[in-house]
Amino acid sequence: MLIRAEKENDRDGVYAVNLSAFETPSEANLVDTLREQAQPVVSLVADDKGELVGHIMFSPVSLSGHSNLKVMGLAPLVVAPEHQRKGIGSALVRAGLEQCRQLGFTAVVVLGHPEYYPRFGFSPSCRFGIDSEFEVPEEVFMAMELDPEALSGKAGRVKYHAAFSNL
Repeated sequence: MLIRAEKENDRDGVYAVNLSAFETPSEANLVDTLREQAQPVVSLVADDKGELVGHIMFSPVSLSGHSNLKVMGLAPLVVAPEHQRKGIGSALVRAGLEQCRQLGFTAVVVLGHPEYYPRFGFSPSCRFGIDSEFEVPEEVFMAMELDPEALSGKAGRVKYHAAFSNL
């Protein structure tokens, strides 16, 4: 299994893997829109001998009152159903967080399963005084500092790219 940056010729495979794991094409369409409109994005694939079996994307988000803060939003993360529970999602998350760190981002937020994301260092964002623009339970909106204390004293509301409003 190879985790690598998405290439131009991976687009159809990325679309297909997103379509295979979600009930609607919304996430697959979100990826296409973010690729075109949000910069920079971190887009990685899990390549199993030429077959794309997973994908992760990170795109910039803003935190109200802290325009200088470099924060990424993790979404979506997908692994083809027949390849789930093999560590592929975890490998994508770890590689993506490292790439965000290398690009100079200081924190990442995610709206996701509260049993899954804490293993990577995410904790409820309310711990930092941060909330989401979306009405979601506190425990599913999480944040992680890539730089220690990056979110200290930085309370506010996270705003995602407009493409997320179509989900």
